[in-house]
Amino acid sequence: MKKILKYSLVTIGILLVAALGGFYVWTQQTYEPSGKLKELVGKVEPEDGWVIYEPKESAKAGIVLYPGAKVEPEAYGYLAQQLSEKGYVVGIPHVPLNLAFTGVGKAEEVMKRYPSVKKWYVGGHSLGGVAAASFAHDNLDEIAGLFFLGSYPSGGDDFSKVNLPVLSIYAENDGLTSHKDIEKSKSLLPDDAVFYEIKGGNHAQFGMYGPQKGDNKAELPVKKQQDQIVDALVSWAKP
Repeated sequence: MKKILKYSLVTIGILLVAALGGFYVWTQQTYEPSGKLKELVGKVEPEDGWVIYEPKESAKAGIVLYPGAKVEPEAYGYLAQQLSEKGYVVGIPHVPLNLAFTGVGKAEEVMKRYPSVKKWYVGGHSLGGVAAASFAHDNLDEIAGLFFLGSYPSGGDDFSKVNLPVLSIYAENDGLTSHKDIEKSKSLLPDDAVFYEIKGGNHAQFGMYGPQKGDNKAELPVKKQQDQIVDALVSWAKP
């Protein structure tokens, strides 16, 4: 009996190690910046665990963008560059295991790095939006607004009774965050939340990293989708 128990425990241990190892390998199979991003932006250089873009003059406000699951922060370099040219300091964090929920508190780092910036908007793409919502829910006094890119909050983060500006940008051809998901999320957001649909856009083009498994094909070029995102964010995120 003792031998059977011993062998069972050893077997369970081996299976657990194998499962953890497989999960780790999966998290390292990331979506890298596309050739189009490199063409538009050049090489994106991370700094102390962040991709940072600063405006040429003093920042109007700050934006923290949590990346989607297994998407490298550099893949949002074009968005960050364009927003910085509009006067915002933009920070995109590297997160443990390339999964934003492992680094929910990262926004605090960049906020402390720029103490002169008094207004911060926090948001994210896909799973990054879930992480951003979690941060926002626990730090309402520190942020000026919350935004989602093909994303929505988890059921535990209810903003329906909160006085907080919220923007949800979603795409018509998104194969991972459906229109049904967006509709359901409305019950968790304030009544005055702003919803903006990108016609012909898809999930992967909220970044620039090429096609994504499970997504639908976009009907507009990635740069056009990204430019619409920038315009919608700038119109909403008032300095």
